[in-house]
Amino acid sequence: MAKTKPGKKDLDSYTIKSANKVVKVGDCVLMRPAESGKPPYVARVEKIEADHRNNVRVRVRWYYRPEESIGGRRQFHGAKELFLSDHYDVQSAHTIEGKCIVHSFKNYTKLENVGAEDYFCRFEYKAGTGAFTPDRIAVYCKCEMPYNPDDLMVQCEGCKDWFHPSCMGMTIEQAKKLDHFLCSDCDSENDAERSMNGFPASTSSEPKAEPKRRKR
Repeated sequence: MAKTKPGKKDLDSYTIKSANKVVKVGDCVLMRPAESGKPPYVARVEKIEADHRNNVRVRVRWYYRPEESIGGRRQFHGAKELFLSDHYDVQSAHTIEGKCIVHSFKNYTKLENVGAEDYFCRFEYKAGTGAFTPDRIAVYCKCEMPYNPDDLMVQCEGCKDWFHPSCMGMTIEQAKKLDHFLCSDCDSENDAERSMNGFPASTSSEPKAEPKRRKR
């Protein structure tokens, strides 16, 4: 193992004895909070090293929860959302309580079941200024809010945008029973189209079938 400083050596891994799990560089871990009763801190391990007394320390890059950021938690932030900060620290390896997985936003939305150790990250965060990267993300629905994976949304078959049931005057239960959905704008356009198509364009005396109206 390569020596970094006199009396210190890099380690390939560290075993959490209480959880019987092996932590390696690049893994995400749960770390004991400063106050009891608080949720564990989440960090990414950047380096593991031991001193001459075999005390193991880890250099970590902290993830922040939305409520720990300068702007605080907002409506579109998911319950398991984290921000990868530019805040680095060195901690005793004994403060590691377990491992977790911080998914990309895309992969998180594809999970069939979200476990206690599953989190996601879609922003990097500068702890000193409160700035985010990216500073803009796509918005959806009439309310023009970013997507919160905890909230059910329905996709319009016309414009392909996504909508919150409540913004469309529906309950969650009603939205779950939908086979097809058109937002109010696309529904209005379809009504206008049908009205125009209802007039016979032919001068033929043969009767024309009246277009069937879509069930609402």
